[in-house]
Amino acid sequence: MQRRELLILGVAGAAALVAGGIVGALAIQSASGAGKLLSTSFNDLSGRPRRLSEWQGRVVLFNFWATWCAPCREEMPVLEAATQKYGFSAVGIGIDSAVKIREFAANYGIRYEMLVAGGDAVQLMKDLGNVSGGLPFTLALDRRGRVAQRKLGPFSAPELEGIVAPLLR
Repeated sequence: MQRRELLILGVAGAAALVAGGIVGALAIQSASGAGKLLSTSFNDLSGRPRRLSEWQGRVVLFNFWATWCAPCREEMPVLEAATQKYGFSAVGIGIDSAVKIREFAANYGIRYEMLVAGGDAVQLMKDLGNVSGGLPFTLALDRRGRVAQRKLGPFSAPELEGIVAPLLR
């Protein structure tokens, strides 16, 4: 082969590699449910719509919860302390009214982002692997936007550290 043909083949191979990487990443997101999750929007406590893809590129925990859920109330301080200690993002997706979520966050000293979800969140949780629709339900995403962990039920501090620490490396 001549030098020009080798160069053309090299460029074509590199382009195929890049395209394959992009398609592969999208396929991984789609298969894990991350694509559906990240394309979803909920209002923040001020009523402004927020797309979950805003957190893509970071280690993030999306935590579905409700103010009336006792295990959720136990878990919230653990999540708050871990976000402060390790510097990852957490997004609480409250299945409740904005007023109740705002009051709860103030009373419990929760500083991470809180979003307000309606009944649509229950179907989203089911689509993401929580077939029972139970709370709390958390998805941990890595920096590539892939679901690294799904958890139904509250986290203990050591359990949460064991999931988050490797993602932050």
